[in-house]
Amino acid sequence: MTANANEITVTLPDESKMKVEACATILDVAKGIGSGLAKAAIAGKIDGVVCDLCAKIKKDAKIEIITLKSSEAPEIIRHTASHIMAEAVLHLFPKAKPTIGPAIENGFYYDFDVEKPFTPEDLEKIEAEMKKIIKDDARLEKFEMSKKEALEHYKDNVYKTELIRDLPDSTISFYRQGDFVDLCRGPHLSGTGCIKAFKLMKVAGAYWRGDEKNKMLSRIYGTAFTSNKELETYLHLLEESEKRDHRKLGKQLDLFSVHVEAPGFPFFHAKGCILWNEIEKFWREVHAKRGYVVIKTPLILNKNLWVQSGHWDHYKDNMYFTEIDSDEYAVKPMNCPGGMLLYKEKIHSYREFPMRVAELGMVHRHELSGVLAGLFRVRCFTQDDAHIFMMPSQIKDEIIGVIELVDYFYRIFGFKYQIELSTKPDKAMGSDEIWETATTALKDALDSKGVKYKINEGDGAFYGPKIDFHLTDCLGRTWQCGTVQLDFLMPDRFDLAYVGEDNEKHRPVMIHRVVLGSFERFIGILIEHYAGAFPMWLSPLQVKVIPVADRHKEYAENIVCKLKECGFRVESDYRQEKVEHKIRDAQLMKINYMIVLGDKEIEKDCITSRTREGKVRFNVMLDEFVKELQDEVKSKK
Repeated sequence: MTANANEITVTLPDESKMKVEACATILDVAKGIGSGLAKAAIAGKIDGVVCDLCAKIKKDAKIEIITLKSSEAPEIIRHTASHIMAEAVLHLFPKAKPTIGPAIENGFYYDFDVEKPFTPEDLEKIEAEMKKIIKDDARLEKFEMSKKEALEHYKDNVYKTELIRDLPDSTISFYRQGDFVDLCRGPHLSGTGCIKAFKLMKVAGAYWRGDEKNKMLSRIYGTAFTSNKELETYLHLLEESEKRDHRKLGKQLDLFSVHVEAPGFPFFHAKGCILWNEIEKFWREVHAKRGYVVIKTPLILNKNLWVQSGHWDHYKDNMYFTEIDSDEYAVKPMNCPGGMLLYKEKIHSYREFPMRVAELGMVHRHELSGVLAGLFRVRCFTQDDAHIFMMPSQIKDEIIGVIELVDYFYRIFGFKYQIELSTKPDKAMGSDEIWETATTALKDALDSKGVKYKINEGDGAFYGPKIDFHLTDCLGRTWQCGTVQLDFLMPDRFDLAYVGEDNEKHRPVMIHRVVLGSFERFIGILIEHYAGAFPMWLSPLQVKVIPVADRHKEYAENIVCKLKECGFRVESDYRQEKVEHKIRDAQLMKINYMIVLGDKEIEKDCITSRTREGKVRFNVMLDEFVKELQDEVKSKK
């Protein structure tokens, strides 16, 4: 029996195989599996490459059908929505020159060269026109032109012309929907009617290709989802994010500020420093219990040290420099090299291992002004760094110890998290064998803990693989904070050694790790996570004492003094304002408790307490109140 030359074999995700005609489409395969899947299909994959439903399968291949439930669906939907938006713009503004319009995280945008920038009123008109295009349900068709034909097609659009000239291909991919044609690789949905939920968000200026030397274009941002419910959830999330913006709350709560005289270098106010100090105090206590010692290394170190560490070759574009006595120096972007110098101060024995050496080190990195954002992206920050020096036999236990430490910290602050294992990047130091050994060690530790993790190929540090912890805040947003990096190379570059049980010199292995990552960024995350309403132990101001009238001041002062003696952060409010106004101000400042004192409280030698959420308790004895607050602080609720 001979094989049919017109048939090919496709392998499905469950490893089952099916025969289809040569040049069958993704949609044909979906129909062959079942009518329900064919109806749900929006795109597919051929040997891992995402493509349209109409893409032809020309040889044996692995095939996957993409539906609205697939992880690839949002990007395809948003890319198609950007084309629909571009068509709507050209219907309303025929002289506009479209440039590029990609899908991005949580949305899409399209840049246009227009006579005057778009306005919010324009967005309403564009949205209405998009709805018409969606209702028409025009088919999206992929076709190709030669490079010469493509240049002729866009002879009046310098932006598309530039893009086409930069393409190495001799034939150029296009998509057509109705009367709109756009340069694009795809993939896309099969028709404009497939877009079910979208919204245009805002307009902004954007330089062509991100270069400030080029012309400023008008950018429209939008978003699209698989359903109106998902869209509504996202818009609600944005609204909540706006309320929780740490930059606004930082100003409102008098925590920090950023000034034009020092862009990217935040100023922490008195209340912000209290918050910082409480986190640092907790950090130091936990590390002391877990066997860490804390060191401090200089801010500026000689260039030769950074050449030796490898940072000069891999990181110098992000560093600041200065000259001292005709020698080149660098402001440290990382703490590691200073830790290496301290290690080499004396000869170490295997009996000292593992050596857990921590440092709250301020580092400086040159970030472009356009990416600076409150406390989230700054030019100087304090890393809660640690370097663990150990024997190879101790790797697994030490990595597990760090994983448990990170877990403890995040649970205290109320964060859930996910773990990624990042492997060797393209630009890396060291042999494949060393990287394989290090990566296997990290995998063994994670597997031993029984934690779930995913592989992030090629995103390791230049000197070693790493475990990254992505915490999730109360709005479901993720933040990469903690990291564990296993390093066989830095000890070699610095010729680190220890005396083993055999009295011979051996090379130690190193772990680089941070838990919070950056104090500044972590505080920004906390502000938004708690919406400024910090738990009792962290709050810069825990109690506000509010006398009803001037005659209650003396009693109020006694209460303030007693609370301060008990270690609470407390203030009184003696302003000539109504009690309701004072309570409202205290709530706006997110103060945990308010104590209201009037004639009845003095008569009964008690207090009336009120939480910032509005829960009121009358006739509370001060000693009882103090005990409750002490328990709340101790438990870190």
